[in-house]
Amino acid sequence: MMWYWGAGANWWALLFGILLNAVFWGLLIWAIVALFGWARHGRSYGSYGSYAPSDPERTLAMRFATGEIDADEYYSRLAVLRERRGPDTPPAPPAYPAAT
Repeated sequence: MMWYWGAGANWWALLFGILLNAVFWGLLIWAIVALFGWARHGRSYGSYGSYAPSDPERTLAMRFATGEIDADEYYSRLAVLRERRGPDTPPAPPAYPAAT
């Protein structure tokens, strides 16, 4: 007697379909999470995190912290920045929070 298996899919086609379905839903969920993260944190999300240096004093402090400039150059440039700021400009926030 002959057995007829038909023209249906084999086990590998079923496995491929399950894996493809998992990849599709994983990518869709990842895209939604990334979209909400981008909308919440702005365009700097991923490159700088929540820190985007915009203030010149913060940029100078970051260069000092990474070792690009030494302490003498840092303090001399900081003094120049504070001189040029002018009397009607509000003071800049501190570059780093004070250690407790």
